[in-house]
Amino acid sequence: MPVAKPKTDVIQGTLDMLILKTLSLEPMHGFGIARRVEHISRGVFKVNPGSLLVALQRLERAGWVDAEWQHTENARRARFYRLTRAGRKQLDVQTTDWTRRVEAITRLLKADG
Repeated sequence: MPVAKPKTDVIQGTLDMLILKTLSLEPMHGFGIARRVEHISRGVFKVNPGSLLVALQRLERAGWVDAEWQHTENARRARFYRLTRAGRKQLDVQTTDWTRRVEAITRLLKADG
C-alpha cells in the first residue's frame, strides 16, 4: 500500500488560534497572514484563502480582531487586521487548551502496552 502524502491543511479547529497568534506578532492583511503561517510552520500548514476570509470575519464579529483598509507595500488596498485586547485573551485561552491537548496526545502516543 502506498504511503500517504503528508497533508498541509491547517488542523481542524486551529485556524482561529493560528490567525490570532500571527496577528499577535504584528498587524497584517489576509495574504500576509497566510504567508506567515506557512513560513513559520516551515510549509507544514497552508491556509486556504476562502477559509481564511471566513475566519477573519468570524474573529472580527467576535471582537478579537479589528480591521481597516490600508495600502500594502505594493500600493494595493487591503484590509489590515490587528489583534484586540479581547483577542489577546482569547489567544491565551486557546493556546492553553491546545497545549493541554497536545500533551495528552503525546502521552497516548508514547504509551507502552
